[in-house]
Amino acid sequence: MTTQPLRDDPRPASPVATYPVAQRADLVEELHGRRVADPYRALEDADDEGTQRWSGAQDDLYGAYRSALTARAAGTPFADEALHARLSTLLGAGFVSAPAWRGDRRFFSRRAGDQEHAVVVVAEPGPDGTETERVLIDPLALDATGTTTLDGWQPSKEGDLLAYKVSHGGTEESVLHVLDVATGELVDGPIDRTRHSPVAWLPGGEAFYYVRRLAPDLLPADEQQYHRRVWLHRVGTPADQDVEVFGAGLPMTSYYGLQVSRDGRWLLVSAAAGTAPRNDVWIADLTAPGALEAPPFVEVAVGLDAEVGAWVARDGRLFVHTDLDAPRGRLAVTDPTTPGVEHWVTLLAQDDVAVLEDVALVDAGDASQPTALLAAWRRHTVSEVTVHDPRTGARTGELPLPGLGSVSGLVTRPDGGPEVWFGYTDHVSVPRVHRYDATTGAVTLWAAPPGALPDLPAVRTQQIEVTSADGTTVRAFVLARADRVAVDGRPLAPAPTVLYGYGGFQISLDPAYSATTLAWVEAGGVYVVAHLRGGGEEGEEWHRAGMRATKQNVFDDFHAVAEHLVAEGWTTPDRLACWGGSNGGLLVGAAVTQRPDLWAAAVCSAPLLDMVRYQRFGMGVTWTEEYGDADDPEELGWLLGYSPYHRVIEGTAYPAVLFTVFEGDSRVDPLHARKLAAALQHATTSDPAERPVLLRREVGVGHGARALSRTIGLSVEQLQFVADRTGLLGAAR
Repeated sequence: MTTQPLRDDPRPASPVATYPVAQRADLVEELHGRRVADPYRALEDADDEGTQRWSGAQDDLYGAYRSALTARAAGTPFADEALHARLSTLLGAGFVSAPAWRGDRRFFSRRAGDQEHAVVVVAEPGPDGTETERVLIDPLALDATGTTTLDGWQPSKEGDLLAYKVSHGGTEESVLHVLDVATGELVDGPIDRTRHSPVAWLPGGEAFYYVRRLAPDLLPADEQQYHRRVWLHRVGTPADQDVEVFGAGLPMTSYYGLQVSRDGRWLLVSAAAGTAPRNDVWIADLTAPGALEAPPFVEVAVGLDAEVGAWVARDGRLFVHTDLDAPRGRLAVTDPTTPGVEHWVTLLAQDDVAVLEDVALVDAGDASQPTALLAAWRRHTVSEVTVHDPRTGARTGELPLPGLGSVSGLVTRPDGGPEVWFGYTDHVSVPRVHRYDATTGAVTLWAAPPGALPDLPAVRTQQIEVTSADGTTVRAFVLARADRVAVDGRPLAPAPTVLYGYGGFQISLDPAYSATTLAWVEAGGVYVVAHLRGGGEEGEEWHRAGMRATKQNVFDDFHAVAEHLVAEGWTTPDRLACWGGSNGGLLVGAAVTQRPDLWAAAVCSAPLLDMVRYQRFGMGVTWTEEYGDADDPEELGWLLGYSPYHRVIEGTAYPAVLFTVFEGDSRVDPLHARKLAAALQHATTSDPAERPVLLRREVGVGHGARALSRTIGLSVEQLQFVADRTGLLGAAR
């Protein structure tokens, strides 16, 4: 296909002429017999005077670029005000979650279109029989600056109390509180050191199990983020009187899951070392004397190379969702008094293709007589929900879904009933909540976001298949404006294109509504989401084919998709951008340093980039099961094979790169972006006026949740950058 030039000169020169000079040291370390250079080690220290001076100069450089870009974007869909307004409209419907039922009360999260954060709402019968709603938690009411985020919440089994966690400034350092649902008054807390802490209430609301780190004065400074334990807390008592019930002797990086059965008899605890794709599970009968403070734990699954989720249902059976001997997942059952693997009976076998995601048991109000078992599956990222006999597992039907999209959660009433609630979204549908009634088999829309639904462009969405370097089939979704695609699904002409990916931690990039994606497509660009190995799209084998020693497969998959897009005429290398964040930032760093010829631009957000020293900072030590341990000679070899910081070669023409980092990020330290930005600025032969390497810093936010205005502001600047450097900005004039 002949490349058609874009109208006018789509990429005028930026004002970037020279880069700030970073202190460059002749530092080479001998690591397990390998000589490893680290010229920008000084940039690891954010408090160092030289680092602060260099960072300030980078701020000035990016500010100058932004000023010129703002002027160039005037009068286009990418103008600051126009893009802010469009993203606000696309996000204007807001959000509503599936309900968490507690008796007649239902709890849910909701964000109106203009709200900075979602709030927690309780709905309950009013005195006249009509339902009334009250906001229980509003992060903006707690902190008018918008930098306080809600990290999680859990109502008690009766719905009288609500435990919730908040953190400040993006740190994700959660603090736990408990409020009285009827009055809204705080009755307990704050309890600190509760990051990544589930809460499992006991019946009656007088106590709960939760997870808390040991006090920092008991630990070395470099271990204070770890050493979690499971504790029993009695509401209204000081946290220093809590009883430690589990966790001593397990790896310091362990994360825990907690559940207490509806009747209060069974406590289940799961533990995983860091982000390892395996975990252990124990169960305890709490009816024994003294069992609340010293639960008599029995092994459900310990020491297996598998992920195991277990819970006791209302009918008294222990359900086990696992990938043991079933990489795409299976469901087994047993009696909780005989919980070991040898007693498991498979109820839902592994599917030949689809991945088992979730299950729900429904009844007609009699726990001993379940009427249906629902199972949510992911088939090449597209959800389907099937209905089964709850005793034999035999398939009896399938739920009609609104489209080819994603189902999230199968929620039932803890007290039983024939209803199941679930969320649904796809690339052009805002998330909504649907309700299934097992007595009629009907699926109906139950709740929509509170705001107005946006007018959307006519978008053509198709899934493509690509062959990776080793012959593996890799899939991707391609989104383009309908008038840019022929009837047979082929592009009418090459266009500026964004290729987005992640490829790690068994996370699946399922179809989902994205304002950023739609704004790009609406303006005439093509947006592609790649389903790479390392993710969870095809099950645990797919994940393991892109982790540790096989991590290079992820990057090969990404490059194969990019090459396919060029070969099939969707785009050209001078109009193609790669985009990713966190582990996806590592993906982008590898793409830029391994295949600089493929890209015009890259957005690299909150990235991991120095894979030799990554485990020394932030939460890095918890990720060695995903990437490898640099202290191990063999695994250091894996990491050096792709570590973007160590793959920079002087005299190479690198693409334009925008690094976006968040100073409150306690997961991925911004030092990674600082070091690679300095290395690329030093090494590239590309004219900085044409392919600038830039660093955007943001304070008061971290790796995770943020206020709506912050989300929109970041998206505006990222979209403007790729539009500017791929030619879409000029074409949109």
